[in-house]
Amino acid sequence: MTNPASRALRLGALCVIGGELLLAVMGALIKYLSPDLGNSMIVFGRNLLGLGILLPILLIREGPRYLITPHLRFHLMRGVIGVSAMYCYFFSLGKLPLTDAVLLKLTAPFFIPLIAFFWLGERTAMVTVIAIALGFCGVMVLLQPGQASVEDLFFVLAGVSGAVLGATAKVTIRRMGVSEPSPRIVLYFALIASAVSAPAALLNWQWPTALQWLLLLAMAATATAAQLLITTAYRIAPAGAIGQFTYSSVLFAVLLGWLFFAEPLSLNQALGGALIVFAGLLNMRARG
Repeated sequence: MTNPASRALRLGALCVIGGELLLAVMGALIKYLSPDLGNSMIVFGRNLLGLGILLPILLIREGPRYLITPHLRFHLMRGVIGVSAMYCYFFSLGKLPLTDAVLLKLTAPFFIPLIAFFWLGERTAMVTVIAIALGFCGVMVLLQPGQASVEDLFFVLAGVSGAVLGATAKVTIRRMGVSEPSPRIVLYFALIASAVSAPAALLNWQWPTALQWLLLLAMAATATAAQLLITTAYRIAPAGAIGQFTYSSVLFAVLLGWLFFAEPLSLNQALGGALIVFAGLLNMRARG
């Protein structure tokens, strides 16, 4: 008979894989919507519709008192930084191959030790430094900056900026401490991100078609479900045991890019992606 720890590990791994699949689907939906719907509209739609899905669930399950938090300033910081990361990531998704955009997003863990060192004073092991260097070598192999156009490099810079901002948002979560439950963090992010992204959306407003509304709703639903799945995974199983399954997103991005956008897997993507994934696993192992 399987012991509870083994069951938790298996369930945690399945939750991470399921969450990454949903995030890859979200990325494909964003890429499909981007040519016809502005970035500000997509960011706002993802946040507002996600809030509309999540808020009733938590209010019914936990009650209004669940909204009370002692960490409002960190939620505000995380919300502003996180929505800025979202703008960058969504912009890169619209302009780069799906696999490239996802791989750039996966460089975020390499920035976390650097940000945590300067902000929180956390020590960085030499293995982590080596992993960071390998990860950025992977980015260079993936993107071939010497052969890329100025326009392509601009989109790549947006993707890397999104990774840096995403890493900063994650360090902000760590700064809150373990007293703040994950669903409340997700809820406050959706609330603040909706408010922050509203002005840009209103200034560039265009009424989505019926199909676009449906796709925006699907995007928000997949993103919200992915957040809840990944939150559940890290609640029931050790991060060091299941974190490596995050990189399943690369496989899903390659598959969806090929199926829906006719994006073949290039040698640069394969080699650069392998370096980024290996460096990420090494970094994860070094951090415990």
